[in-house]
Amino acid sequence: MQRLQTVLLQCAGWLLYMSLLMLIALALPADIFDSQSKHFIFLVGAVGIWRYSMGATHFIRGMIFLYGVYPYLRRKVQKMGDAAAPSHVYLMVTSFRIEALTTAQVYSSVIREAIECGYPTTVVCSLVEMSDELLVKSLWARYNPPAHVKLDIVRIAGTGKRDGLAYGFRAISRMLPDENAVVAVIDGDTVLGEGVVRKTVPWFKLFPNVGGLTTNEFCEVRGGYIMSEWHKLRFAQRHINMCSMALSKRVLTMTGRMSMFRASVVTNPEFIADVESDSLMHWRLGRFKFLTGDDKSSWFSLMRLGYDTFYVPDAAINTVEHPPEKSFLKASRKLMYRWYGNNLRQNSRALGLGLQRLGLFTSIVLFDQRVSMWTSLLGLTVAVIASLKFGMAFLLVYLLWIGITRLILTIMLLCSGHNVGPAYPLILYYNQIVGALMKIYVFFRLDKQSWTRQPTALKRDLASFQQWFNTWSSRTMTFSAASIFVAVLFMVV
Repeated sequence: MQRLQTVLLQCAGWLLYMSLLMLIALALPADIFDSQSKHFIFLVGAVGIWRYSMGATHFIRGMIFLYGVYPYLRRKVQKMGDAAAPSHVYLMVTSFRIEALTTAQVYSSVIREAIECGYPTTVVCSLVEMSDELLVKSLWARYNPPAHVKLDIVRIAGTGKRDGLAYGFRAISRMLPDENAVVAVIDGDTVLGEGVVRKTVPWFKLFPNVGGLTTNEFCEVRGGYIMSEWHKLRFAQRHINMCSMALSKRVLTMTGRMSMFRASVVTNPEFIADVESDSLMHWRLGRFKFLTGDDKSSWFSLMRLGYDTFYVPDAAINTVEHPPEKSFLKASRKLMYRWYGNNLRQNSRALGLGLQRLGLFTSIVLFDQRVSMWTSLLGLTVAVIASLKFGMAFLLVYLLWIGITRLILTIMLLCSGHNVGPAYPLILYYNQIVGALMKIYVFFRLDKQSWTRQPTALKRDLASFQQWFNTWSSRTMTFSAASIFVAVLFMVV
């Protein structure tokens, strides 16, 4: 019954969306679809060629990998059989201030995978609170794992995820894993899908230079409908982009929710230092440590150390998402602030690795991350200026174009294997505009960082003048950049 209601609501949503598109089309002048008219020329000219070409390239590359290259590679892995087995598997979980129900789900899935994968396995728990330790021990006693599955608990201070990861890596180092061992790094809100260990570990034997890989994500959102759809859309887009980058073995992030590394990587003192105390020297803001973004630090460290990165699309995990605010607008902005900040801080130095290390396509993608904050706003800004100078028809044309293209993008997301809903076209546009504004804001404030699960922010002991200079120079540069952007478009229109 509940499934039928969901289907009916989905159908009603799609009908409403299509009706709105037809109403906008009917409100347009009759000559708007005439290929000889100036309106049509404006419509085509307003399309962000760069943005759409990048999106199309990612989609095509993603489909080639997902339905062509990956199945071929999977068959090669299967033929390897036991030769692809690791000597030991370490499943390291970091937990801090996550509700007990979610923690129980996570550790149950980890212990189950440790037992069912069949490899010698050690579950390493990096914990802060005694309640979590008691819960883990209770679950361990209930499952009663065989002798080849062991438990190691690492108690740490609640000083942040980076410290928790570093303590866990050092604990694994003391166990002296050999070259054929692998380490899965799992977040405290990640429920492992069935068989995820056996699906991921063989790739390290097939690709000797792959230092880390990550997996496909699905989510269960403890929030409202829009918040849930927003997260699901993000994971569908992530899936296609990951497949695209995996074609070059240059996946751009080792997702903190669940990634797997060679044991020789996570026991490398340089890698541990990169994750624990990563920092950036900024020409205006000075040197500051990274509070969040351990997944970006681990990726950058792998690139710097000469490793490749990979993506396993049929190895699935399920994350339990707890929005930081009840309001969708507040929660989404908070999460964007953290995600885009992590991305831009990594981006500012990743390009410095050079074409030879990154490859041409990866370098273009990283460059696009820097300019997309402006190109994403180009169409809306031009449409508003043109409507003020020449008439509201231009804004209606833009809205119709957005409605049609976002509908096409939503249909394309079906190829990812993730479900799509009628809210996706609107959410796609929300992400484009609000996301671009958040990127611009964060770009000039890279030193400002905070967690969303707990009220922890980066504190810098700066002199009063330096604090004043950083604050006002950030505001001045934001205002100046936005003013120049709008002024140039006014002149062009």
